[in-house]
Parts: sequence; C-alpha cells; structure tokens
Amino acid sequence: MTILVTGTAGFIGNHLALSLLERGERVVGLDCVTPYYDVTLKEERLKRLLAYPNFVEARVNLADRDAVNQVFETHDPNRVVNLAAQPGVRYSLENPHSYAESNLVGFLNLLEACRHFATKHLVYASTSSVYGANTRMPFSEHQSADHPLSLYAATKKSNEAMAHCYSYLFGIPCTGLRFFTVYGPWGRPDMALFLFTKAILEGRPIDVFNNGDMQRDFTYVDDIVEGVIRVLDRPPEKSTDWSGNQPDPATSGVAPYRIFNIGRGEPVQLMKFIEILEQKLGRKAEKNWLPMQAGDVPGTWADTQDLEREIGYRPGTPVEVGVSAFVDWYLEYYGVKI
Repeated sequence: MTILVTGTAGFIGNHLALSLLERGERVVGLDCVTPYYDVTLKEERLKRLLAYPNFVEARVNLADRDAVNQVFETHDPNRVVNLAAQPGVRYSLENPHSYAESNLVGFLNLLEACRHFATKHLVYASTSSVYGANTRMPFSEHQSADHPLSLYAATKKSNEAMAHCYSYLFGIPCTGLRFFTVYGPWGRPDMALFLFTKAILEGRPIDVFNNGDMQRDFTYVDDIVEGVIRVLDRPPEKSTDWSGNQPDPATSGVAPYRIFNIGRGEPVQLMKFIEILEQKLGRKAEKNWLPMQAGDVPGTWADTQDLEREIGYRPGTPVEVGVSAFVDWYLEYYGVKI
C-alpha cells in the first residue's frame, strides 16, 4: 500500500519510514526540513530513505494547504501517519507562533486532505505532555488531560480534539499516540540524552533541572516504531460500551477514534539515567543544578494496559540497552573516540 508519513526528516518519522520501506510498503515522505535544529542531521536521515526505490520525497510544509492537497492527489495514500510537528516544551515559550502554524494549521490541512481523499486510517503523534498538571501515575488514557502546562502540550491536546471531530463528521478512523520521552540513534539534538552526551564528551557541565528530582518513562525509538506500525494495521472502530453520560476520553461511541499511550511503563529517575550514561561513556558528568523549568513536569509514567490488551504490544527495551545504542551511534556519526 501507499503510506504517507509526515516528518520523515525528523527523528521518529525517519525510523518509521525506514521500517515501512523494509516491510515493502511504498512510502511518501513529507517534510519541509525546518532549521529548528541541525539541518545537516535531517538531510543525513533523509539519505537513508532515498536509497529505497519505494520511497518518494515530498518537500512540503504542512501549513501549505495547496501543496498538501497536491501530494494527496498525486500519490493517493491509503494510510497516513502524522509525525511532523514543532516539538519542544521550552521552545514554545520563545516562539509560540511556530506551534500554531505547524501543529494546528498544518494538522487541519492534513485532516482536510484525509477527508477529501478518503484516507482509511490516520495515525498521529500526541505526547505525554498532555497530562500536564495530572499527578496520579501511571498516566492513563482514560484520565482527563485538560490541564496542559505548555503551549506545545496544548496544541497536541487540540490535535486529539480536532481528530475526534473529523472522525465523527466524516468517518475517518483516527488513532492518537501519546509518546513518552523517545530516545535512541539519530535522536534530536535538543533532547536530554543528546545534550548530556555532547556536553560530557566536550568536558562541559550538564544542566540538571529540578535539582535532579525528576523521572521519565524513557522509551526506545525502535519500540515506538513497532507500536506505531501495529496500531497503523488496526484502524479503530466505534466503542460499543461508550456512554455520553460518562464519556471515556480514550475512546468514542460516535466515531472510529482511539487514544493510546506508548511508553516503556517503567519510569527511570533522572539521576539514574545520567549514571547509566556516565558508565557507558566512562566519564563523570559535571552537573549544573537548576530549578524546574516553566512548562515542565517532575515525572511521567505510562499506563500501557490498553496497548497490551488491544494491540498486543508493550515496549520492552531496557534503558541500559537503549542508551548504549545511542552512544554507539553518536560516537560513530560524529567520529568521536573515547
């Protein structure tokens, strides 16, 4: 089949497209290669895909409605995976308008195209950040998530609401996936593991927020990709036991709509994570202790029961294995010897 994947120059989108190509699918990769971080890294990711004859690149901005429609008209994708977005909690404090353009206008353009070209299944990336001020953990899809703490999280929560609306009005099967702290080879330079590794190797201190009192449900990128593909192959249906009197936010009785967490399900203390990285690098990190940053949360932890029960999958890569794989990639890619 033909699958449109947006964000193929990005971290997760690149890994997903590669797995789909290796499965034999025809992949149309949409990305406008923004300069949010090192464009060279993005171009190198794309080179991995361009080696496949069943890959088609569409260098298009999702916010360009006409260009998006042209991609659909030309390639007529059966299924769509939206991983293109303006990411980052802290950057949303500095450049909020880029989040509205990419995550709201861009997503609307994609929904409209899915509507007019009768897409069989839209899978889109949400985020654990939507849980915001929630403190009851593990975070469940069946909890309310109406108190986001950053504009980034608010745009992603908006995507979930927009998808439900289009699923109800036009019958588009839509599945939202709340990713939990994805890491691994070819990762984003603005994420903690990349920043920590670079600083330690260069002999600079690492910034440790909330004085280290944080935990994250670190999830290896290959596990995320496996989860996305399994979900993609299972379009949702209307829930038969859903009630409008007590509406379940994870499902719908009026639309083919579903929300899933994808996380390891085992949160790791930030200081333990740093210790694992130090052991792999064979160097101790000098730490710059800082307070909690605006828009951030002290902890995340995914409840993965629904994913296990309905999709038959749970991420399983231990953080020690994932960190080791990232460091091996980093050393090779940047030609660093330790």
